[in-house]
Amino acid sequence: MSNNNFQQPVKIAFLICAIAWLLILSAADGALARIRVVTTTEDLAAIAREVGGGLIQVESITRGVQDTHFIEAKPSFMLKVNRADLLIHQGLGLEIGWLPLLVTGGRNPQVLEGQPGNLDLSRAIVPIEVPTGEVGRHMGDVHPEGNPHYPLDPENGPLMAGAIAQRLAELDPKHQSAYQENQRRFANRIAAKLPEWKKRLAAVGPRVVVTYHPTWNYFLKRFGIENAGTLEPLPGVPPSPAHLGRLAETMKQRNVKVILQANYFETRNAELLAKKTGARVLSMPVSVGGAPGVENYFSLFDMLVERLAEALRQP
Repeated sequence: MSNNNFQQPVKIAFLICAIAWLLILSAADGALARIRVVTTTEDLAAIAREVGGGLIQVESITRGVQDTHFIEAKPSFMLKVNRADLLIHQGLGLEIGWLPLLVTGGRNPQVLEGQPGNLDLSRAIVPIEVPTGEVGRHMGDVHPEGNPHYPLDPENGPLMAGAIAQRLAELDPKHQSAYQENQRRFANRIAAKLPEWKKRLAAVGPRVVVTYHPTWNYFLKRFGIENAGTLEPLPGVPPSPAHLGRLAETMKQRNVKVILQANYFETRNAELLAKKTGARVLSMPVSVGGAPGVENYFSLFDMLVERLAEALRQP
């Protein structure tokens, strides 16, 4: 028997084995295919991971150290939107300056408004500070549908998770029970942590602060902390010397010792006000990923509660 006659069956057998392996790998890859979720913020990404677990792949467009009001609509972000099965956004006008550009540039019909691949999480919560009457630029950077910083109320976390679980189940019905169980587990963890967070802040006083921007109002309302004023006379409007002077008098009268602001804002005006009043500037993250160690929704509130309680205890 010649070598050619012997090698021919071997080559055929090899090809058959190779094709079989490719089919097996292809089937496995299909079985392990995950829903591609793109979120506008890291808070939403963190909650989506809690709900979706290993069944989804999650990317956030923004980083936790950024002011999400002002993001450049980069082509790389459009590519993320193009590849998404589900686009989750915070809504209430937070991303109005850049998200519509990404959706248009992404050319993905699945994530257009009104489609199953587009999820506005603000529909799951009750917004605060919804303006009444006509809204105009004379009011500053006011959001007509309400304050968009609702992830800073931990009780909104389970509501957001519930909306995500429901939408994932619609897109992936065979894993509905897994999404629902993950959402229940997340909600139970929030329910267990919330009394601890409230207790730590209830033990300090006086519980009154001044803030830079309305970023913190959901958080302050949930934990019963009064906001005596803001450095911005109107949202998005820098403070004048006269406004800072009036605010300083209020702080002295109310014995306000903490100026609370997001860590992506410059601190020059806050430091000036602190010098006039003897208060302390507390610059903190407002999102998952906003500071080292803030890796999920729970560690965010652990840090916020711990640092604010410590600041309020200071004489």
